[in-house]
Amino acid sequence: MDNGLMEALVLHGVGDLRLAHIPIPNISEGQVRVRIGFCGVCGSDIPRIFSKGTYSFPTVCGHEFAGTIDQCGADVDEFTPGDNVVVFPLIWCGKCAACENGKYVQCNDYDYLGSRSDGAFAEYVVAPKENIIRVPDGVTLEEAAQTEPAAVALHAIRRVKESLVGKTVAIFGAGPIGLMVAMWTRIIGAAQVLLFDIVPEKLKLAQRLGFENVYNSAIEEPIEVTNRRTGGNGAHVCIEAAGVPDTYLYALGSVRRDGSVVLLGNPAADVTLPASLISQLMRREVSLLGTWNSDYSVSGNDDDWRTVLQAMASGTLDLFPLITHKVPLIDGTDVLNMMKDKNEFYAKVLIHPS
Repeated sequence: MDNGLMEALVLHGVGDLRLAHIPIPNISEGQVRVRIGFCGVCGSDIPRIFSKGTYSFPTVCGHEFAGTIDQCGADVDEFTPGDNVVVFPLIWCGKCAACENGKYVQCNDYDYLGSRSDGAFAEYVVAPKENIIRVPDGVTLEEAAQTEPAAVALHAIRRVKESLVGKTVAIFGAGPIGLMVAMWTRIIGAAQVLLFDIVPEKLKLAQRLGFENVYNSAIEEPIEVTNRRTGGNGAHVCIEAAGVPDTYLYALGSVRRDGSVVLLGNPAADVTLPASLISQLMRREVSLLGTWNSDYSVSGNDDDWRTVLQAMASGTLDLFPLITHKVPLIDGTDVLNMMKDKNEFYAKVLIHPS
């Protein structure tokens, strides 16, 4: 920090990302300022930066982060400078029907750190105290920076209301979120987890994480594999975690009677469903479940975020093996371009202040 300025990756327009020095954000009453430890790059950040853009420019992206409280505003008694924290990036309006029910991710008029306002590809972020959770002892900032995607993965599984104990779950897409879904599925007690992807390195990482039933969809037909592994019945739960047309068709075609399909991946293109597949879904009385973001509680209830942090603290959930890159802000543009161009294998990429 020098002369009230901080280092940040600033998006000035689609594809126009520049390392710059911008003013350190000031805090108001009820807010805290967090010095960033690490910020993960979400799969959604790549199109946001290089093709779709943010809601306005200039913007600092980055919404998966953990850090240390630098300063507390007036009316903040719960935290003190030096506390390690994570930040729920969705800032809800507090006035709509969804907010009144505590369903903040369904808010009608929300702000969002890293897309609608400045996020954590920077040295500092300001957020309301209500959006802050202290990181448990023994959990590193590298792990804690993955709380947001791990909560999204957990939320996707929690959309399925029946127990997964003893069931077969098929996951289509083995990126970081797909692998986190697989981890949660195993923790919760599924009998069989099937993982599909077309990138051999992702499948090798899944095997290193202890998953045996991993398949390359470019070589083995996923619906046939799922039927083979389930005595021809299909999976109890299929989770689409890639957002590409093929994986939608695989997930919808691999589910058994009275099973569930969870749509988790952001769609990259239109998906056309054959009439025969729709008929099959109808006859099998399949439940189609959307999922977005994660549940967060202001009152400290057992939400997705606290469950993730508790699982990390107890050693039940180990996300360290997912980290393939830790990069300072000064090299941030290079690593984001690498992710866009897929020049090398990556799973979870963390950016930190230089």
